[in-house]
Amino acid sequence: MRAIQIAVVAGAIAAGAMSTAANAQMGGNVTGFGRDAREKPEKKQYVPAAKAQEKIFPLDATWTAVSLNGKPFGGNDRPSFMVDKQYRARGYGGCNTFAATAFPLREQHLAVGPLALTKKPCDKGLGASEQDYFIALRTAAQWDLVGSQLVIKSQKGELRFERAL
Repeated sequence: MRAIQIAVVAGAIAAGAMSTAANAQMGGNVTGFGRDAREKPEKKQYVPAAKAQEKIFPLDATWTAVSLNGKPFGGNDRPSFMVDKQYRARGYGGCNTFAATAFPLREQHLAVGPLALTKKPCDKGLGASEQDYFIALRTAAQWDLVGSQLVIKSQKGELRFERAL
């Protein structure tokens, strides 16, 4: 009986030695996937360059015109406008009121539809100023928020607005 026990223990030791030898021969990888699976260099993950964060057009805010092409609007009847959440623009030109559709688009573009105007008789100088304002607003191409001002660039120049209280 004792001889059998010694033979079993010797067999177990021999099996362990063979397992250790085979393990060393395979590179010590217990999982059996080989040395190549363990020693691959770590790949760097691609991270795209960050885009400048696109600004969001300020809907439901009323804006009062400051200037058109650097020429300031004077008096208490300065032009104004706002765009609501249904993309309806409405405002005042200095003499007449207007309504239109206005869509802020990607990359800070702006599309303004045809203007529906009231037809009040205006002072000649005010009428010309109002006409320039309406043309600049109607041909709006791009907008930007610069500090506290809204800047709308069009074919007729640059309109600058301040947020109304």
